[in-house]
Amino acid sequence: MRLPALVAALLFTASPPDAATVRPVDPLSVRDDDFARHRDPTEWRGLAVSAVEFREERARWRLWRIANAERPRGPLFFVPHDNENAGFEAGLMAVRKYGGVLIAIDSGISPGSDGKRLNEAVDYGRPIDPNRNFDTALPGYARNVLADLAHGAWPIIALHTNAKGFETAGSRCNKGDQEGSGIISIRYCDDTLIPSPSLSKAWPFDDDDTVAFATFLARDPPGAAFCRDAMVGADFNVVQERVVTSDGSLSNYAVLHGLAYLNFETLDRGLDPAELAQARDRLGFMIDRAIALCAPGVKALR
Repeated sequence: MRLPALVAALLFTASPPDAATVRPVDPLSVRDDDFARHRDPTEWRGLAVSAVEFREERARWRLWRIANAERPRGPLFFVPHDNENAGFEAGLMAVRKYGGVLIAIDSGISPGSDGKRLNEAVDYGRPIDPNRNFDTALPGYARNVLADLAHGAWPIIALHTNAKGFETAGSRCNKGDQEGSGIISIRYCDDTLIPSPSLSKAWPFDDDDTVAFATFLARDPPGAAFCRDAMVGADFNVVQERVVTSDGSLSNYAVLHGLAYLNFETLDRGLDPAELAQARDRLGFMIDRAIALCAPGVKALR
């Protein structure tokens, strides 16, 4: 479903608390770890890169906006964490392939913080998780991250990497597994996260940490989530996320605002080029398959 007109009006008509500044940048000279991995001019052919900077409440923000000049109206790819390098790799590959826009949060707006998970460019208090800042009390952040929705970008595809396994204390299932980190695994479950594991465990879902999220409102069945039934039918690892109130994540924000949203996760395998490629390709498989299943109007450019 395209962005409802009423939602678009509510999200994008008001001015942000501090207007964003947008400046074009040369991707071959940007001092940033993600760009430093891509110094071949051919990788940027047909792409327009901008830095979007703004201040809201106690934080300064910088977003990299990478748009496909040939087809700017495609998916809105989003990489919220600057340390999730394979997400950037997959997003850059996908925006070249399908068009649209890639938005990547740059933690390097704070000196010495490039490549960190959190935004440390704050006037006071703790650093901010960029994927816990989608809050109606802070409208400028969501407005700037999602600005391209107002110009026809669709759907939203968020890209993440994660640590291996999960913390068993919080899970209601598979508590005998080897202790891991966090909650992102097809073997983790609680009242909010309900796993639907792949039956065949074929690549890329041979890895329990490679999952797609399907987010639905608590009043609805899981099948109400965008693309959920198609991904389950295609034998994805699908984590069904039940939302009552927002936790500040884009997945929660999207379902509460009626936005078509996909979130793909895979294991962080390291920074070696071969390791990055392995994680990138797992994310890329999910992007390709889900677009074919649930956004068939989005065609590959080549």
